Amino acid sequence: MPGRTVHVLLVDDDEIDAEQVVRSFRQMKIANPVTIVGNGIEALKALRGEEGYERIPRPYIILLDINMPRMNGLEFLHAIREDDELQPSIVFILTTSDNEDDKLAAYADHVAGYFLKKDAGNAILDLPTMLKNYWRLVEFPQDE
Repeated sequence: MPGRTVHVLLVDDDEIDAEQVVRSFRQMKIANPVTIVGNGIEALKALRGEEGYERIPRPYIILLDINMPRMNGLEFLHAIREDDELQPSIVFILTTSDNEDDKLAAYADHVAGYFLKKDAGNAILDLPTMLKNYWRLVEFPQDE
């Protein structure tokens, strides 16, 4: 994927967690653009370029928390899977929820992976490395 930059949409209402993800990207010298929004409604607006949000360019990867106000992560995930344009979005869950029902619901809506924040010390540092390798190896479709 030479010459193509993967944008990261981080959907998390916890500013400390969001900053930790951004900091871990910097530590790994990953300079990909990151947009942070606080809930699923804002994420949909950013993906669609609505109501003053600049549209997130493709290719992109979504890092999604589950427990958020207004529209939680599972509701957001379901909404994008029902939207023909957003349906192919690549989503990784990054959450505190170790609830088996949440995991089942997330994988039923085709997430690429499910990471627990409680493992943040290692997982947050490993996540950027995994993503860097992922978007270097995976072929993304061309923009329409």
